[in-house]
Amino acid sequence: MTAPTMPRSKAPTGQRAAGAPAGHRPGFLTYGLLAAFVGGSALPLYWSFVIGSHTKAEAERFPPPFLPGGYFMENASRVLDTIDFWQALLNSVLVSTACAISVVFFSTLAGYAFAKLRFRGSTAMMAFVIMTMAVPVQLAMVPLFILMRNYRLLDTLVAVALPTLVTAFGVFFMRQYLVDAVPDELIEAARMDGCSMLRIFWTVAVPAARPAMAILFLFTFMQVWTDYMWPLVALQNTETLQVALDRLAVTGQGQTTDYALVLAGTAMSTVPLLVLFIASGRNLVSGIMQGAVKG
Repeated sequence: MTAPTMPRSKAPTGQRAAGAPAGHRPGFLTYGLLAAFVGGSALPLYWSFVIGSHTKAEAERFPPPFLPGGYFMENASRVLDTIDFWQALLNSVLVSTACAISVVFFSTLAGYAFAKLRFRGSTAMMAFVIMTMAVPVQLAMVPLFILMRNYRLLDTLVAVALPTLVTAFGVFFMRQYLVDAVPDELIEAARMDGCSMLRIFWTVAVPAARPAMAILFLFTFMQVWTDYMWPLVALQNTETLQVALDRLAVTGQGQTTDYALVLAGTAMSTVPLLVLFIASGRNLVSGIMQGAVKG
């Protein structure tokens, strides 16, 4: 008579046995593509610093220099003497911040309405908002210029900020996030407790949408900061960084452009944006990851 065999205990699900091979790690191709992407993204900034750290003669020679020189602080001092850099920087910060706050606020309101409120024509209106994203920005330059001229807003910061106070991308982005981030049962429970529509939005939707709001704020700030076309059209005497850098390019009264001076100013204007991105980089990544695993 054989002794009864004891059943084998199964290891907990998701627990890897000792000595089992580790999971698949990224290979050379993955790291190579990431390195190429990072290098290509950082190349314009590096090139601006390299050319901005040489003299005008060195910047115009062929082949151009590929290593930083020792004249960046001298060129930066020339930038401050040529243009009112600090006033232009302040104006750019004001415009970018105002546009980012406005886009986040109105996009969250509209995104919540499209995501959680049921009203006639919501699907058609959302489709129209998405279709406006396909219209090139350049097509609106002339109508916007005429409109700002009729309202006597040209050469003011209001003219620069007004077209970007609400964006179709912001509405679409917040709508897609709030569809799953805010459960319908939570909204119904708040209604049964007697909360008004605005109180539900403020106490239920806004806390759930904070990660997406932070991402949208950062993206909008960067978009407005790096927009060079519309400020050059709308402004003449009032300066933002875009107009100030354009003035650097036309200095010299018909002589060749001093690219060392221009790119030194370009590198200086990029520093505040880099500081903002580094300061909010951790929150940006956590917000993206939280949005990726929600639900």
